[in-house]
Amino acid sequence: MKHELSVLLTPQRGLVTCALISTTLLAGAFLFEYVGDMAPCSLCIWQRWAHVLVIGCAVASIGFGKGTPDRLRAGLIITIIAALSSVFIAGYHAGVEWQLWAGPGGCTTAFDTGADAADLVDSLLATPVVRCDDVPWSLFGLSMAGWNMFVSVDIVALATLSFVFGGRFGHTTS
Repeated sequence: MKHELSVLLTPQRGLVTCALISTTLLAGAFLFEYVGDMAPCSLCIWQRWAHVLVIGCAVASIGFGKGTPDRLRAGLIITIIAALSSVFIAGYHAGVEWQLWAGPGGCTTAFDTGADAADLVDSLLATPVVRCDDVPWSLFGLSMAGWNMFVSVDIVALATLSFVFGGRFGHTTS
């Protein structure tokens, strides 16, 4: 079994798969935002940054086919940390949505502070308030934050398995 995992879960395959999962999550988030007209709250935005880091880490670690085994394994460690941050932020966000605890006080859109008072009032009136405790969409009782938490746990598991088992028995980069 360890040999099969070593062959299937090479560090490079693990990084590519984690990056593809994060890319899919980000694409879904942008579809909900721009096609579904569901503006993200600040916690939603924070969750996205972790996936951007997973994607960037994969690209930097693989180096377009020139990733060394040490570089790939370091990339997996950073991927694990980034995905864990997504798990915790999404879990916190889901808890806010379920009213388990209070969310951040500033869960609204930022404004241009260089504007004069009239422009600021116009901007305030035209900007929709996006609440972190509002659930605009759910599937099987889970909000987008809940789904992000579970999928991010999968990224952590995949990256961890790729780190532990990948590249053993003479298979290092493919």
